[in-house]
Amino acid sequence: MIRILLAEDDRVMREYLTRALERSGYAVSAVDRGTAAVPLLETEHFDLLLTDIVMPEMDGIELAQRAGAIAPDLRVMFITGFAAVTLKAGNAVPQARVLSKPFHLRDLVLEVDRMFEMERVSGA
Repeated sequence: MIRILLAEDDRVMREYLTRALERSGYAVSAVDRGTAAVPLLETEHFDLLLTDIVMPEMDGIELAQRAGAIAPDLRVMFITGFAAVTLKAGNAVPQARVLSKPFHLRDLVLEVDRMFEMERVSGA
């Protein structure tokens, strides 16, 4: 099963995203800030880091960079409501995908599905 680490400081958004992804067959561990995600990255295996960019303590870009040092094969998807930080995210973590808020939960699940399509087809 594909494991997702979700870092989102908005409680309602975090719960909605978790539910939508779990209903689609993903295992989700959700935290409310980047600093809470780092210890999980150090002790558990995840296939995807799904992170808000603008969060207190540690933003999603810094989290993604730390995650890349811990788990180089980890895929990253940013979610943000701020267009200006989208460009910054793309420059800082060029292989990451960016999904701009507002988005429909179906769009998020489709994007995640696309990221893992080849593994599902090949059974990897």
